[in-house]
Amino acid sequence: MSVHALYVTAAYGITAVVLAGLIGWILLDQKGRKRDLAELEAAGVRRRSDKAEAEKS
Repeated sequence: MSVHALYVTAAYGITAVVLAGLIGWILLDQKGRKRDLAELEAAGVRRRSDKAEAEKS
């Protein structure tokens, strides 16, 4: 394998690892935000958009 092919393969590999890490981080953070939102809603805190929709109905 030439030096150039090794460089390109390493670049693609590193990019794939970084992208997988970012996607994993986003998915874990999404779970945390949903959990936080559920806790707030359980405590009685509502979204401002819910108030606007309740007035329309």
